[in-house]
Amino acid sequence: MDSRLIVALDVPRIADAEALAARLDGAVSWFKLGLQLFPLGAMDVSARLRAKGKKTFLDWKLHDIPKTVERATRSIAEAGGDFLTIHAEPDIMRAAVQGKADDPDLKLLAVTVLTSYDDAMLTEMGYAYTARDLVFRRIEQALEAGMDGMIISPLEATEARKRFGDDFLIVTPGVRPAGSAVGDQKRVATPGDAMRMGADYVVVGRPVAEAADPVAAANAINAEIAEALSN
Repeated sequence: MDSRLIVALDVPRIADAEALAARLDGAVSWFKLGLQLFPLGAMDVSARLRAKGKKTFLDWKLHDIPKTVERATRSIAEAGGDFLTIHAEPDIMRAAVQGKADDPDLKLLAVTVLTSYDDAMLTEMGYAYTARDLVFRRIEQALEAGMDGMIISPLEATEARKRFGDDFLIVTPGVRPAGSAVGDQKRVATPGDAMRMGADYVVVGRPVAEAADPVAAANAINAEIAEALSN
């Protein structure tokens, strides 16, 4: 199974993450592990999932001085993973690319602008760019640095494809099935719309993890993605 759905294991305990992943076996092939679980042993979970044939998205969002990011990327590559996120600042991305070296499995994804940010929040933080303009500036810098793909909202995916082509991955968080609560996300779309807009993969967390039937929720998203890709 080569699903385009990445389920975020944003749960409070390792046992909860592994139970959810086991429940979704057969419906989901990709799982995202984030900051909530890294202090508790998420890299061990990643190794166990990959040993079972699953793929893991390591959402570290690395951001430090370049040498530290280079060394951290090298350590993560040695431990094993499929996707790794890096904050999209030029020196940081170049360092991560150097740390990855020739690892063919690990793909580096640039975190452009968090999908919980909007223009007002960026202004408050001191940015002169709108969210949209900052995303495209950072995509340009990420491609120059040699990154493999981008984390962008679905709302920027179509223009990103038009401006920069197809030779990079687009992974879109901020994806919510129709009728789901948006929560703290600002720039969102449905799974089908995200794929039609140019995404390669969509990340969905709470609408699957907190569903009464997570397997049914994941299968519904898979069906929506398949329909979008077939049209």
